[in-house]
Amino acid sequence: MEAEQIEIAGFLSQYPPFNTLPEHTVNHIATQVEISYYRAGADIYRFGDEIHDLCVIRSGAVEIYRRNGDLYNRLSEGDLFGQLGLLMNNKVRLPARTLEDSLIYFIPEALFTELCDQFDEFAYFVEMDDNSLRQAVSSKQENNDLMVSKVTTLISREPVTIDASASIRQAAQKMAEEAVSSLLILHQDAESADEDEPLLAGILTDRDLRIRVVAPGINLDQPVTEVMTSGPITLDDDAYVFEAMLTMLRFNLHHLPVMDGKRPIGVIATSDIVRYESQSSLYMVSTILRQQSVEELVQLSKQVNSCFVRMVNEDANSHMIGSALSVIGRSFKQRLLELAEEKLGAPPVPYCFLALGSMARDEQLIITDQDNALILDNRYDPKLHGQYFEELAQFVSDGLDACGYTYCTGEIMATNPQWRKTRREWEVCFADWIDNPDPEALLNCSIFFDLDGVWGRIDWAKQLNTFIVRRSSMSPRFLACLARNSLSRTPPLGFFKGFVMEKDGQHRNSINLKRRGTAPLADLIRVHALAVGSTARNSFERLDDVIDAGILPQDRGTDLRDALEFISMVRIRHQALDVEAGGEPDNNIEPDNVSDFERRNLKEAFLVLSNAQRFLKFRYPYTRK
Repeated sequence: MEAEQIEIAGFLSQYPPFNTLPEHTVNHIATQVEISYYRAGADIYRFGDEIHDLCVIRSGAVEIYRRNGDLYNRLSEGDLFGQLGLLMNNKVRLPARTLEDSLIYFIPEALFTELCDQFDEFAYFVEMDDNSLRQAVSSKQENNDLMVSKVTTLISREPVTIDASASIRQAAQKMAEEAVSSLLILHQDAESADEDEPLLAGILTDRDLRIRVVAPGINLDQPVTEVMTSGPITLDDDAYVFEAMLTMLRFNLHHLPVMDGKRPIGVIATSDIVRYESQSSLYMVSTILRQQSVEELVQLSKQVNSCFVRMVNEDANSHMIGSALSVIGRSFKQRLLELAEEKLGAPPVPYCFLALGSMARDEQLIITDQDNALILDNRYDPKLHGQYFEELAQFVSDGLDACGYTYCTGEIMATNPQWRKTRREWEVCFADWIDNPDPEALLNCSIFFDLDGVWGRIDWAKQLNTFIVRRSSMSPRFLACLARNSLSRTPPLGFFKGFVMEKDGQHRNSINLKRRGTAPLADLIRVHALAVGSTARNSFERLDDVIDAGILPQDRGTDLRDALEFISMVRIRHQALDVEAGGEPDNNIEPDNVSDFERRNLKEAFLVLSNAQRFLKFRYPYTRK
């Protein structure tokens, strides 16, 4: 290479995603780069221009604009731009203009496409983490589409499939013929041979072929079932685009089959949701998982509030906001656990790190502490393994606290030896709480009955949740005690339906929307959900199961959903306003400071809660043992 090309290669190798590529690949890119110089204030691209290059800033600064002329991002040395246009029909969606004299590297589209095809980390970076997009990519209407559009709107063709009896070679040939990056594997279930439609057995992707076939030199005449991903994660066809986005983020998926019942109707890829993405959550999650230290995570955590405010301003509903912030919170935990294992070494026995409470329910907001616990393998021996898991729990809890997820004042954390139990011990513990529901047990149930596996053997969390639901649903006495306990927090309505305010303390003459609204709603929905055997964790999803079970009076389920959404959104908007004003967000509102519309509808929502609590007492009558 020439001296100038060596310098280009050295520069690129310092910045993502080029720093993930082999040296010879970076050297090849350097030989293909074209260089242009722009004076300050010059337009690099206008909206609607054709674009056929990936742009890298060698020096200077570039401002990126919305199509309406509003500034929404500023880039500097090493940053990329233009990838969105390359992924979306070669049309510039976000105009670029130099802020100061700038030198730009242009990488040809053909090479960009080749890099995306050959290197997963490169493709993931440009598809899911466009560095030029630090705020939402879409306009307000486009972001609304994210929340109201069904995932089926992303499906452009029927899925390409092959029978499970096919060989690896036949599967690869079909993928090449159909020009697809994924193939669904179908089989006929012997127990349902009378069904017309075969069932989904697995999925095969380009990545699988590279890693599971080409790299180890597998015989291509072996059955495709030997190298496919069995039992792939899927999404129902009535799900929304944002649910697809969060599923792909949470499980690090590049391909997601969409199902109509048991029948696959399509496969969506990460590139299919680029124009629908909520940049805030995508950017946060993908960036969290790349941080190399606790200190870097702490710096990144400062952006969570801004991410929250953007979603609120884009009219996201409470389910989407709660889900996105819960995914972000899980990602901090996951990366901290990775860092902990790098520091402490591999765990001596398998484990599952649990998220509890609002994070497990996908209802987390920006005011939160950390509730977590550990499930340990039954072979766990405190004398042999105790120190490792004590240090791991301390590392994670300290890291979470530094990232804004404060220590739980009630010590519901894995740092507390009481909440580090083996699988067998957890089952005994939950069985005792259910069979002997004293006040302390009921308090624990309100926290631990919302659990989700974050890291390690997450299937253990699902199994434990199934155990809890099965045992609870068969214990009328426990359900009655849990229902009675959930009535301790009542809505803030007086005898004549006026608001009842906090009488003292820092928040005097205000209403705590969590303690007097969303929390008691979540509590009573949990009771009904356990009664009908629902394994869902999110309150809205639990409510769907409760409504389907038909145990509520007519229209009461819809009323509860509306009440939960309205109170949640008043609480969320209040917190967003606090953040924007530079204040400390809280859960309290002063009725005199909300609009007549909100005040009127809050009373109606609290009345729905009050009626629902009365029905709870009727549905699960308490009798002394």
